[in-house]
Amino acid sequence: MRWWKLLGLAGVAGVAATGVVIARAERKRRAYAPDEIRERLHARVNQGEAPK
Repeated sequence: MRWWKLLGLAGVAGVAATGVVIARAERKRRAYAPDEIRERLHARVNQGEAPK
């Protein structure tokens, strides 16, 4: 194989791996119910407003 073919295959593998990572993160994000997301956001806001 020529070096440019190997480079192309490596690029395709990288794009595929990136797609897998993004899809996995999206599934994890969508697993939360809207109420859970709201509760987590409120908890973050309350942590940020704590007096120092």
